[in-house]
Amino acid sequence: MDIKIAWNPIYAHPLPEGHRFPMLKYELIPAQLLHEGVITQNNLFSPDLLDEEFLLTTHCKSYWEDLKNLTLPPKEQRKIGFPLTEKLVERELRIAQGTIDGALSALDNGVAFNVAGGTHHAGSDWGEGFCMLNDQAICANYLLDKNLASKILIIDLDVHQGNGTAEIFENEPRVFTFSMHGENNFPFKKEKSSLDIALRDGVADEEYLEILDRTLRQLFEQEKPDFVFYLAGVDVLDSDKLGKLSLTKQGCALRDKLVLSACKSKKIPVQISMGGGYSEDVEQIVDAHCNTYRIAFDMFS
Repeated sequence: MDIKIAWNPIYAHPLPEGHRFPMLKYELIPAQLLHEGVITQNNLFSPDLLDEEFLLTTHCKSYWEDLKNLTLPPKEQRKIGFPLTEKLVERELRIAQGTIDGALSALDNGVAFNVAGGTHHAGSDWGEGFCMLNDQAICANYLLDKNLASKILIIDLDVHQGNGTAEIFENEPRVFTFSMHGENNFPFKKEKSSLDIALRDGVADEEYLEILDRTLRQLFEQEKPDFVFYLAGVDVLDSDKLGKLSLTKQGCALRDKLVLSACKSKKIPVQISMGGGYSEDVEQIVDAHCNTYRIAFDMFS
């Protein structure tokens, strides 16, 4: 099966000096998967730039104009975490288009990936936490507008709440936003998702997986989605310096298996964006992310 993975060298484009955060993984994930033979070059595709028409279904025009023209006020740039550049805006546009292209592929093949993405802190008129444009929200609106989906479930298992996604779909009953995240973690002002499960510090594999399994069973039965977006952040790991949860890599992989098994068994296409990961050892981040691909390729191929 031709499972597609969005990737472009700009995903790993370095930030201005003094404003760096872990981007090395965006080069290492596809390299590792190619090395293992999990994927071939045929699985990878380079997305074009997102058309402004589709961006404006999700983000306010004034906010987009400030991004495009690099005129976002310094205070708003500080919330994002780095100063704007043309390359960074281009990067966000390619990520968002990659998620759309992947979703279209998933409709045929069951699953698709974006090596980057999961920019869930970007709201309709703001960016923060290294997120400027919300790739999965833009894509969800695209599928709804094109009548390619009628009920969407967004499963956000990054350690940080998907506050931007929650705000964007606050009044959209066709999109159910589910965020399971650390209670005492960024963002400190939470938005209201359709369902939020806030976990105390230190929650480990057994408790996490029991809560997730029970919740997924309820949501798939209750919402009956015909498309799923999965944000598969690995900042839930016990090795993550920002996460405050205590999952092992095995537990993180079992988390992925629960989500993907639910989609596969119900024949619901799923698009996966990778989200966060901030362990000191980049090998831990890359291996945990690669597990998501290994599981999906084994399950859907």
